[in-house]
Amino acid sequence: MPVPVPPGYDLTDPDIYANAVPLAEYAWLRRSAPVFWNAQTVEESSFDDGGLWVVSRHADVKAISCARSGWSSEENTAIVKFDGKTVGYQERHIQKGMLLNMDEPRHTRVRGVVSRGVFTPRGVARIEGMLQEMATQIVLSARDSGTGDFVDDIACELPLQAIAELVGFPQEDRRKIFDWSNEMMAYDDPDFDVDPAQAAAEILGYAAEMGEDRKRNPREDIVTRLVAAADEEVVSSEEFAFFVLLLAVAGNETTRNAISHGMQAFFDNPEQWERYKAERPSTTADEVVRWGTPVQMFQRTATEDTEVGGQAIAAGQRVGLLYGSANYDETVFDEPNRFDIFRDPNPHVGFGGGGVHFCPGSHLAKLEIDLMFNAIADNIPDIAPAGPQRRLRSGWLNGIKEMPVAYR
Repeated sequence: MPVPVPPGYDLTDPDIYANAVPLAEYAWLRRSAPVFWNAQTVEESSFDDGGLWVVSRHADVKAISCARSGWSSEENTAIVKFDGKTVGYQERHIQKGMLLNMDEPRHTRVRGVVSRGVFTPRGVARIEGMLQEMATQIVLSARDSGTGDFVDDIACELPLQAIAELVGFPQEDRRKIFDWSNEMMAYDDPDFDVDPAQAAAEILGYAAEMGEDRKRNPREDIVTRLVAAADEEVVSSEEFAFFVLLLAVAGNETTRNAISHGMQAFFDNPEQWERYKAERPSTTADEVVRWGTPVQMFQRTATEDTEVGGQAIAAGQRVGLLYGSANYDETVFDEPNRFDIFRDPNPHVGFGGGGVHFCPGSHLAKLEIDLMFNAIADNIPDIAPAGPQRRLRSGWLNGIKEMPVAYR
């Protein structure tokens, strides 16, 4: 049942998501306030504009995402909330070098360098066998321990190993990358004593060292391709470093959380797990992403006066795209609160709402999800929860920090 949103409700409040995704409140917003004014203070968000509009309906999220003009990711970045105590305009401005925060034509120029032949279905298919072996070994190693933390033992491992292989990180460095990405993303969570700026600097420095190495020792990896593009001035050295940072963070953080949410969904819906083990439908990965929606919200900034859902939006105002609500829109999904691995069609926006910023790694992410659950079903089919999960405290990520399980 929809739950009315009280005055002053902040959809970027990390305490909300530390407990659960507010699906009942999302339902009320879609019905009663589909374009909702979300106040923010500069201390809470680092933005000094008073807040942002938040759109919660699937159609509005899609329309803004697919618009070819009128909206910017670069002006205020795509992130709806930073730590206002440590991040100001200058720190946000630096992040415009990241693909996520670029506008056209720069975005397409940089994205094209790595997307061709790497993140395409054909490019991903070339590494499927290798990833399948990795997934099996990850699960067998966890099985031998009897019990453990599903997030640390299983969910994070394949995305990390895959990105390490594609980007060219040495496999022995993957935990370092894991720690840095956690430190960059967990600034709202008191369990992590972190300095996001320092973590970003560590990754950027690491990327620069890798770039120098690939100039001397080229390989078949993304970094070598980026270095060549930088030498040809297709991408700048700053764009190169920030792309490596984005791959290191986005390449493991979101897929790790999708796999964790998928496992929890199977625990909560055991009949779906039984059907999965018997039938292995190809529609599973998309339902896992819809259900978990690891990124709950990104934002765009209006570059001209416009209107969304009957609400006037002034040029310069930010608009949050509430993917977590759009993926449960009852006008688009039949029984959206039911986890259904056979759901088809499934026009979720878990990889973005379409348009130029649609996730370039979507094919890789879905393959990783499929391979991981196949390996789990084959080798630890009786996996079971062994304690309550602990959720990430974040204003825009739907993350799980810990999930105790019994592997057999």
